[in-house]
Amino acid sequence: MKDVITIGEAMVTFNPVTKGPLKYVPSFDRKVGGAELNFALGCSRLGLDAGWVSRLGNDEFGRYILNFVRGEGVDVSEVKLVDEYPTSLNFKEIMEDGSGRTFYYRKQSPTSTMTVESLNEEYFKQAKLLHITGVFPAVDPKNNLPIIKQMVLLAKKHGLLVSFDPNIRLKLWSKDEAREALVELLPDVDVFLTGADEADILLGVNEPTAIIEKCKEFGISHIAIKQGEKGSVGYHNGQTIEAPPVPPKKVVDTVGAGDGFDAGFVYGVINSWSLEKTLHFANTIGSMVVSVSGDNEGLPYIDDVRVQLGEKEFIER
Repeated sequence: MKDVITIGEAMVTFNPVTKGPLKYVPSFDRKVGGAELNFALGCSRLGLDAGWVSRLGNDEFGRYILNFVRGEGVDVSEVKLVDEYPTSLNFKEIMEDGSGRTFYYRKQSPTSTMTVESLNEEYFKQAKLLHITGVFPAVDPKNNLPIIKQMVLLAKKHGLLVSFDPNIRLKLWSKDEAREALVELLPDVDVFLTGADEADILLGVNEPTAIIEKCKEFGISHIAIKQGEKGSVGYHNGQTIEAPPVPPKKVVDTVGAGDGFDAGFVYGVINSWSLEKTLHFANTIGSMVVSVSGDNEGLPYIDDVRVQLGEKEFIER
């Protein structure tokens, strides 16, 4: 049985080898990126049985991503290579002060070839939790939002928990478009993983207590509010906890930290941990991710997290 399944687009990410305006960068390092894929990788490295549903271009980049993901232990039986749709790309620009921009090339995404009918219902019968984000529907709202809704329907039909990270990308759609599309999903969400800015777009509030109250109106049972260097706030079974941050050794790259937190929080939910323990575990993973450059290179293996936590003390909590 799969512990978690998710759906989303993957991209080949090109990271600049030198800082400065992109037009002056002579070469790049090739990596793999994608929010939902990062989540699946994070779960797999923690020892969960993770599955990823997607489409990739039937090209060298698509095969590169497929082989990489398979090598990480993520099930790719629901990933297909498709012709005439190139694998999506993005290029990063990093300035001397550490600021940067991302340039996406994903208009003709291979995931646009997916349909509601292409979903394999049997895949849902073998899983415990479905994880979705706002990125996949934003890539192609007309095509992908119905797919997300059908996945949620199948998840509920077969007794899966549904976790949701809004992960709103304003380069892909507007605040109004995101709100209109994503709020519809909230009544079926069991685990809500958000930042204050995203909650403000969806719910009209950005303060933790207010966010929790709004989420309770939708019947959401697990709530985690990610606050970066300030830690996180969580809610479950009438209990609200403010979890302090876990200071990283050094902040190198914040990309992927939220995906790592999501994987850690879901790990705790699946293992029926206390809210306090789950938040500390997730905060620790987020802290470890920002210490490493790359979209998913910093996502830790479970043994590394245990060392970081001091395994005996953590398990006894």
